[in-house]
Amino acid sequence: MPSEIIQWFPGHMAKTRRMVSENLSNVDLVLEILDARIPESSRNPEIGKLTEGKPRLILLNKATLADPVQNKRWQKALEQDSVACILTDCVSGDGLNQLAPAIRSLMSEKLKKYAEKGMAGRKLRAMVLGIPNVGKSSLINRLSGNKKAKVEDRPGVTREKQWVTTGIGVDLLDMPGILWPKFEERRIGENLALTGAIKDDILDTETLAVILCGRLRKSYPDLLAARYKLSEIPEACSDGELFEMIGRKRGFLASGGEINAERTASVLLDEFRGCKIGRITLDTIGG
Repeated sequence: MPSEIIQWFPGHMAKTRRMVSENLSNVDLVLEILDARIPESSRNPEIGKLTEGKPRLILLNKATLADPVQNKRWQKALEQDSVACILTDCVSGDGLNQLAPAIRSLMSEKLKKYAEKGMAGRKLRAMVLGIPNVGKSSLINRLSGNKKAKVEDRPGVTREKQWVTTGIGVDLLDMPGILWPKFEERRIGENLALTGAIKDDILDTETLAVILCGRLRKSYPDLLAARYKLSEIPEACSDGELFEMIGRKRGFLASGGEINAERTASVLLDEFRGCKIGRITLDTIGG
């Protein structure tokens, strides 16, 4: 994996962290959005420190793309004191009916105090945090009922904070995507790249696709074999050779009988991200 994945970070991150700290007193709770396919890799460890003392509701988003068994395991693992967790898909709206009840449950003490003071209708305010391309804008547009936030399937679209009114009694403060300054673990950088949290144009997509082959042959061999009509995945073949097998099965051949590696890589990554290979979680957790 090229070193730029490990070292890459958006230059505005220091500004974003300051923005979080400065605005935390203006909100009642934090909505932290994670990618259910990579719950560990998409969770910035600084968010816990930055938002200490505020109740947090974690949305394991894109859950319909992730392994359902792993979804349940991660949901259980992430729930702790002052932290709740629900499974969502902000594009389809799946699971968002749980959001308002989860917020009311998490904030029950504060809502009770509001009611005692004759402020029962007062809206809660929530800060929305997550890494780029995790689904923050899709969530906000779903809850606001219109296109308040710009949505694109690429990282780093939201650059400034914005307040958004919703129909569930909560005002949302949308923040720019927050990545940590440096990925200490190679696997984290790889996972962010595989799911599209890091821009493809700074990566070697062929190397990335070979890494994906290695991950899938280990954790989801049946799904990989079924999608690409492989009768078997020989143990002796390398990840690179497996990548070539897939290219040949798809008929992606260039002159001289070599595979068209660029096309093969593009299809592999697109089909993984589009759930065409199957529901896959890259950050797995035991039962």
